[in-house]
Amino acid sequence: MADVILIEVAFALPQRQSLLSVSVPVDATVKSAIESSGILRMYPEIDLTQHKVGIWSRTVRLEDTLSAGDRIEIYRPLIADPKDMRKKRADKAKEEGRADKTTGGRPQQHKNHEQDGTDSAH
Repeated sequence: MADVILIEVAFALPQRQSLLSVSVPVDATVKSAIESSGILRMYPEIDLTQHKVGIWSRTVRLEDTLSAGDRIEIYRPLIADPKDMRKKRADKAKEEGRADKTTGGRPQQHKNHEQDGTDSAH
């Protein structure tokens, strides 16, 4: 009997997630482990030519070999570019006055404590 290792294969959609434990040969590749796990039958929308894969949050190639205890993660494509989304939120905050138009930070609150009745020692 050939030596085998135990690995996991994970894939998640917003409404459904799967984490499968799989025994694979010691020299198994990421791709062969994904294929033997059965996850491609469970999620026909997975396209290994389009979806990136990783082991423990580190992107890897399908041809990479596995170690015992590895968790293969199949990543869904991003719907929106995170940098673009942050820029849109920052622009909206500036328009609404929640952020300084020059620095992007919180707007300065210039209060005269004598006029508003508060004591600055508190």
